[in-house]
Amino acid sequence: MIYIVILIGILAFWQLIKVYEYATIINGSKEETVSESDTRFNAKMMMVFCVAFFVFCIWNFWMYQDKLLPHAGSENGEDLDLLFNFNMVIIGFVFFVVNAVLFYFASKYYYRKDNKATFFAHSSKLEMIWTIVPAIVLTVIIIYGLKVWNHITAPINEKESIQMELYAQQFAWTARYGGKDNVLGKTNYRLIADNNPLALVAEDPNAGDDKLVKGEFHIPIGKMVQFKLRSRDVIHSAFMPHFRAQMNCVPGMETEMHFVPKYTTAQMREMTKNPKFNYILLCNKICGAAHYNMQMDIIVESKEDYNKWLATKKTFSESLTAEPVATTEPAKEEMKKDTAITATVEEVKVEEKK
Repeated sequence: MIYIVILIGILAFWQLIKVYEYATIINGSKEETVSESDTRFNAKMMMVFCVAFFVFCIWNFWMYQDKLLPHAGSENGEDLDLLFNFNMVIIGFVFFVVNAVLFYFASKYYYRKDNKATFFAHSSKLEMIWTIVPAIVLTVIIIYGLKVWNHITAPINEKESIQMELYAQQFAWTARYGGKDNVLGKTNYRLIADNNPLALVAEDPNAGDDKLVKGEFHIPIGKMVQFKLRSRDVIHSAFMPHFRAQMNCVPGMETEMHFVPKYTTAQMREMTKNPKFNYILLCNKICGAAHYNMQMDIIVESKEDYNKWLATKKTFSESLTAEPVATTEPAKEEMKKDTAITATVEEVKVEEKK
């Protein structure tokens, strides 16, 4: 029925156009001739459209504001939200002023038969105004933006923060924790293997207690978390929208970012009134056919719950020795792989010395 009504409406509109065309022919006037009454009518409709346009924009924002991201889940995120809102206020003010003036001029200066345009070629005063005012506004925005950026990227005390790594590869994430010593072990891309996908150096004492996690990772509320970011193949981007945090993962180099979680997952579910809410890690760089599948849930909880959860995860050393050490063929194959890794490490050390 809706489609039929729309179709009838289109046909009716088409017939009205035809009636108008026939009426102009009967009156002896040309269809393309624009009269003063036509332009006067257009001038009035310009102001009607302007009001309707502004009402629609305000209504649109009001109706869909609940679709925007909820309150920032980190302290840095709150600073970024303030910066974003500050910019939006300026942009919104300019948007309404410019469009109001545009439609007002279109309405006021419509065509009249005896009107003559004023020749106005140059005004140094006007040029100074529309050069200096935007320059001042942009300077304020840039200074404010740099201040926020410097604050959220300022160096932190690594000993007092949780050291984590987010390792990206097509098409999955792996989270690595620094273990009891809170120090991430060294890596070497030559050591990538089935039982060592992150290429950790097994002989590094800091790598043995590192814990590798897939599917979801946990972080404690109120504690600084520093993320080291690496990529195995192409450029990925670690994007945690609810924390307002994003950083590229670039092959061959290590990037980093940090923030302090402010609300637990449970608190955020109450705030959003969504019992299924979860913080999430996404890839924000189109990295291949299954790019959409690169996501990982983030659970923010109390420090006690976080420690309990982390205690249940195996360390890197335990994962290497998890297979039964018997005379079975799989066990022998694992031992061969360990031997190959150790030999590779020695080769790397020799090359570094050279």
